[in-house]
Amino acid sequence: MFKRLAEAGAAVAITIDGKPVTARGGDTVAAALLAAGIDHCRTTPVTGAPRAPYCMMGVCFECLVTIDGVGSRQACLVPVHPGMKVETQLGRREAGR
Repeated sequence: MFKRLAEAGAAVAITIDGKPVTARGGDTVAAALLAAGIDHCRTTPVTGAPRAPYCMMGVCFECLVTIDGVGSRQACLVPVHPGMKVETQLGRREAGR
């Protein structure tokens, strides 16, 4: 469904839910998720419905993930960096994260 327009940035190694993924320099976390074929980044607290990046510009809050231990970060606004650890959020963010 999603395809890169160009392979411009250098490869950046990150992990998503403990699995190694190669992103590109300049990618946001949301772009890296989509490029890796991950179809959702969180589930809703009430119904458990899967949610995915939508607006890609920080307006909708559908792309919330845990990044390097900090929960409820907007994946579309955070650029990837080497060694980044991303976790999808299931339901409500746990206290202390």
